[in-house]
Amino acid sequence: MNKGESTPVQDPVELEIIRLFGAGEGDSALRLMMRTYQQILYKHIRRMVVDHDAADDLLQVTFIKAWQNLGNFRGEARLKTWLYTIASNQCLSYLKKKRRVFFLSIHDIEPELNRQLKAGTDVIDGDEISLVLQTAVLKLPDKQRLVFNMKYYDDLDYETMSRITGTSVGALKASYHHAVQKIQKQIKSSD
Repeated sequence: MNKGESTPVQDPVELEIIRLFGAGEGDSALRLMMRTYQQILYKHIRRMVVDHDAADDLLQVTFIKAWQNLGNFRGEARLKTWLYTIASNQCLSYLKKKRRVFFLSIHDIEPELNRQLKAGTDVIDGDEISLVLQTAVLKLPDKQRLVFNMKYYDDLDYETMSRITGTSVGALKASYHHAVQKIQKQIKSSD
């Protein structure tokens, strides 16, 4: 990951995707984009929504939206960052809609996410420590969980996270710090 992304579009694969799309080869651009980013975006989405089927659906929507809007991509950020933005927004919208449809608060949806987490251990290592951590992460508010996941699991720098979320670096650092404190407190209380 390039710190600060001062020259965003440097990756040869990203340049090839943009070239293919610009040359009218949208299907080839989409296939290359999916091959390149499918795995990392799926993991990112799955950590947020937990459910495999929902993650699969959101991944497809992410690629469809990206393909439909690739002509508007200005290259101010890396293509990967742009895709993360789309995927993150899809996750937050999905979780908000899910709560609204069922009139649930974050605390009411948490048991369902925990059940899905324990049933679908393929998204995590499957060991007890990972399960305890993931259970604690699920207790975070959605946006704080998103920040934690991007920093801890995806190892994104704060500048990239700022581009993805539209949030200042200082606010992201504070959010991550508070998330870590909440997770530590949750893990200690579960001992």
